[in-house]
Amino acid sequence: MKLAVAALASVAVALVPGTTSRPTRTVLQQSAVADIELPASVKPGVVTGEALMDLLQYAKTKGFAIPAVNAVSSCGINACLEAAAKFKGPMIVQFSRGGGQFLAGKTIATGDMVDKASVAGCVAGALQVRQLAELYGVPVILHTDHCMRDWLPWFDGLLEANEDYYKAHGEPLFSSHMLDLSEDPLEENIATCVEYLERMSKIDLLLEMELGITGGEEDGVDNTDVDNSKLYTQPEEVYAVYEALSKVPNGKFTVAAAFGNVHGVYSPGNVRLEPQILHNTQAYISEKLGGEDKKPVYFVFHGGSGSSTEDIQYSIEAGVIKMNIDTDTQWSFWNGIREYEAKFHDYLQAQIGNPDGEDKPNKKYYDPRMPLRAAEECTVDRLGQAMEDLKCVNVL
Repeated sequence: MKLAVAALASVAVALVPGTTSRPTRTVLQQSAVADIELPASVKPGVVTGEALMDLLQYAKTKGFAIPAVNAVSSCGINACLEAAAKFKGPMIVQFSRGGGQFLAGKTIATGDMVDKASVAGCVAGALQVRQLAELYGVPVILHTDHCMRDWLPWFDGLLEANEDYYKAHGEPLFSSHMLDLSEDPLEENIATCVEYLERMSKIDLLLEMELGITGGEEDGVDNTDVDNSKLYTQPEEVYAVYEALSKVPNGKFTVAAAFGNVHGVYSPGNVRLEPQILHNTQAYISEKLGGEDKKPVYFVFHGGSGSSTEDIQYSIEAGVIKMNIDTDTQWSFWNGIREYEAKFHDYLQAQIGNPDGEDKPNKKYYDPRMPLRAAEECTVDRLGQAMEDLKCVNVL
């Protein structure tokens, strides 16, 4: 099965052919969607290969998207798994290069050790997810985020870890990895992605590639001053990617392209999404391919934090099946700790002595598990809100 997943960026109205109206789904369509069942191949635990393809197809057909959350700690991982179990939806746990460095430990992730440590940290996080996901009873996609050309040694190391795991277990350690060569000329971007997909296809790994540039700044990738023209992806570019990567035997791929989305959260009016581009691109590629599939492309929505529910759900109607959430979950994690400190402030100023008495111990308040659990709970609540926006609640 070939899978093209694209997240497309905003574009000026002159570049968006056709109407910008948003049709309402019919009751008949909604009823038909309700009858769709989770494929039997999708089971609790990390999903890879054809089970991954079946899960993404299920999401597109049923009309929901899966949250993809950057984790930098075991608490972050646990919050993702807990939210998936609580709200009964699949989850994507992903690691960035910087997140891998942090998981490995900042003292060793320096100098010539950065890539090696980043690989080791990501592998360690993936192994934790693999140990726990089945216990939570939910399907989980393991993914790594943006890898630019300068970071290819990190990507190569991840592929080596997957190849070793595949030899031992018959499936890759991760479900998918992302290459972000969007700053390269289109031809170079596609050629490199084809080269890597040929390697990845041998071990059932899915490749997510990027077209256009997601604005803003996240985890070492700073596009705050990028030329706005690079934020706009055209249907012809997506089709060129689709055509090239589809020729790779057993190739499973996704495409993240820009539709006005940015990393981070900004004041209302500063970011304008144009999800109509997703609809127009589906129509363009569907016509090129022929056949009955009117949504041949599976889209990924980068820079989802701070987006309106209306834009999110209109994007899902165009075939979005994955949305990246990072900034909002970073805030929720901190906010849980902040609220815990405010609530128990007078019990957190010394080891002994609090409002209950000068000789009263405070150990149960400053035990690190207490504020960290508060951070997890706050993040679970925020992910529940995201899953509601993504129509990803009660889909298992």
